[in-house]
Amino acid sequence: MRQLVACVAAALAFMACGHDDAESSDGKAPALLPGMMPPKQTNADAQPPAIPFNAATPRAAAYAIRSWPHDTGAYTQGLVLDRGRLLESVGREGSSDVRNVDAATGVVRHRTPLGLTEFGEGIAVIGSRLYLLTWKAGLGHVYDAATLAPVDSFHYAGEGWGLATDGRTLYLSDGTSRIRVIDPASFHVERTIQVSEAGSPVWMLNELEWVRGELWANVYETDFVARIDPTSGRVVGWIDVGTLLTPAERKDVAARGGVANGIAYDSTSDRLLMTGKLWPRLFQVNREKAVGVANAGRR
Repeated sequence: MRQLVACVAAALAFMACGHDDAESSDGKAPALLPGMMPPKQTNADAQPPAIPFNAATPRAAAYAIRSWPHDTGAYTQGLVLDRGRLLESVGREGSSDVRNVDAATGVVRHRTPLGLTEFGEGIAVIGSRLYLLTWKAGLGHVYDAATLAPVDSFHYAGEGWGLATDGRTLYLSDGTSRIRVIDPASFHVERTIQVSEAGSPVWMLNELEWVRGELWANVYETDFVARIDPTSGRVVGWIDVGTLLTPAERKDVAARGGVANGIAYDSTSDRLLMTGKLWPRLFQVNREKAVGVANAGRR
């Protein structure tokens, strides 16, 4: 046993000597010693699914009714319409915040920053409380929905990505194919929804929104929004948001690391808004056309 320890120590010492920035002489990172674990990956390191899996699943293109300016520096994580207010959460460490936005101009009316080491994620509003997730910290924050003043915090296991509510319960995505159904009072997980299409799991589920009895989810790094039956977890339709931006806008957004993400729905006015990370515009989308069957046979 001591001989094994000595060998490992000698190997580690060799790696530490004469190799700047943990690189070998040929400029490549050295191989890990047997038994050593690679750096822990996150759910964001997975490859996005090759959706849609089944041509028979209804799909439609998002049709914009109108659009407004959107902060091109906003790495949008969550989007909510609450009693006439447009609330948005923005991610990335050192620049995460939750904000009240003037939808007509894109101007931020008020923002509450997160800690410098926190990566803000999805938001949802129940009553007067706004719930916000963080990515890897397992820590969530609660704010007054009207003032964005911090009022509480909560903990959860694993990663936090998207958050939505049906008015009573919270739905949390973590980048996998599962959505957790959570009691907002205790943050106890009541059940788990396994999301699939044609029997195949659909992972990289990100921003969530409750839309007329369905859960809608942006699939990270794709142009598709999944319409999910919250009882069975089955994807009942797809919405292609790829045509909302012009080709020039798409090229610019992609070059800066932006993707589609952000769904907000107001059931009172039947108003549906969509945007994306670093997108230049916020769109009002025709909900009826989005749930239609146009282009159902197009891959």
